[in-house]
Amino acid sequence: MKSQTVPILLYFLAGICGAGGQWLYKQGAERLGQVAIYQNWQLFAGVGAFCLVMVCFVASFKLGGRLSVVYPMYASTFIWGALIGVWIEKEPWSWMQVGGVATIVLGCILIAAGAPK
Repeated sequence: MKSQTVPILLYFLAGICGAGGQWLYKQGAERLGQVAIYQNWQLFAGVGAFCLVMVCFVASFKLGGRLSVVYPMYASTFIWGALIGVWIEKEPWSWMQVGGVATIVLGCILIAAGAPK
């Protein structure tokens, strides 16, 4: 059985790209009605980010990534999205949200570390 390290890292990269794509969609949505849709580069960049997500998915599986191990790592999208919201958008955060992020991190670690070799 192939190592899952690189496929897992590709899914983490996909998570970052996915969260970035969502943020770009948000930015583009705020510009709707202000600029013509073909000039709304944020929407097109968001689509590009999600194309990169799909490239990471396919590459991960090509390298032997196991669905039960690598796909849960895409849950890191929720972490990156929350961090973008707090750091870039200056959204408020609660301790419940911090606990939720910690739970996702712990779950990803348990899935990756506990996968049969």
